[in-house]
Amino acid sequence: MTHLARGRLIGWRLVQAIPVIVGIIIVSFVLTRALPGDPAAYFAGPAADAASIEQIRSSMGLDRPLPLQFVAYVQDLLQGDLGMSISTGQPVMQELASRLPASLELTGFALLFSVAIAMPLGILAATRPNSWIDHLCRAVVTAGVSLPTFFTGLALIYVFYYLLGWAPSPMGRLDFLYLSPPRITGFYVIDALIARDLETARAALAQLALPAITLGLFTLAPIARMTRAAMLQILEGEFIRTARAAGLPRRQVLFTYALRNAVLPVITTLGMVFSFALGANVLVEKVFSWPGIGSYAVEALVVSDYAAVQGFVLTMALLFVTLNLIIDIIYTLVDPRLDTEA
Repeated sequence: MTHLARGRLIGWRLVQAIPVIVGIIIVSFVLTRALPGDPAAYFAGPAADAASIEQIRSSMGLDRPLPLQFVAYVQDLLQGDLGMSISTGQPVMQELASRLPASLELTGFALLFSVAIAMPLGILAATRPNSWIDHLCRAVVTAGVSLPTFFTGLALIYVFYYLLGWAPSPMGRLDFLYLSPPRITGFYVIDALIARDLETARAALAQLALPAITLGLFTLAPIARMTRAAMLQILEGEFIRTARAAGLPRRQVLFTYALRNAVLPVITTLGMVFSFALGANVLVEKVFSWPGIGSYAVEALVVSDYAAVQGFVLTMALLFVTLNLIIDIIYTLVDPRLDTEA
């Protein structure tokens, strides 16, 4: 496939994402208005009377018809204004910008942990079917799917923090003895390394270990299962038998021919797992007091904070669209069938 054809494919994916984002904006606006509770009453406080609540509702624009509210919301959105959070009193854009790196750092390290274990485990299980390592892979997959993340997190805290004392206090991104590194990327580990503060980087990595392992054990199962299934299917293909019959080394057959073709469904699974983990890590964030966007969204839902909920949904939608685009780009780079078609 030529570079021009790849560019057209990526451009077409971008065009397809536009109606998806528009639909998400409309649906999130309508659904947030259907939430139980009254944000004006929450903002006014329990001692406010009906007149005060109505005055606040009018100042927030909630007394206008829904179409007019939607037009005002879209106008603000085009200017990069996601509104003001009534629960924190801060701009939603500012809140999301400060919390999103925490969730991305947690999800990214969890995915690195799960990939480092799941892919080798799946490959070994596929090359040695019905062996002890194959049974181990099945047991790990079953445990990863069955154990809730909050249970795994609490168990890890009890063992490694309470009993053994190896892990730091599960309270946020950094122990209170350390100062936050200068903000460059928003990822504490990377920012500390850029600042050449190895002690803070080590402390941030230690604080990240247990929540990342907790989320990684949950995401490990589908990656290992897909790797094993894809490798089993590819290893039974005719071209693999031909390569073996030609006397090619086993390592070359396994990694050059089999793994390159088997990695395609694994990449799709990685994208799905990353998207799901980023939106579903709220339990891990709650257990470890991690200041991410998942816990922020839950707190906003409780008080019917329209601006915060809409900002969260829109941010997640943009992340999913971007991730799907990245997956498409990787597909065009690693899919050997595209080179054959060219």
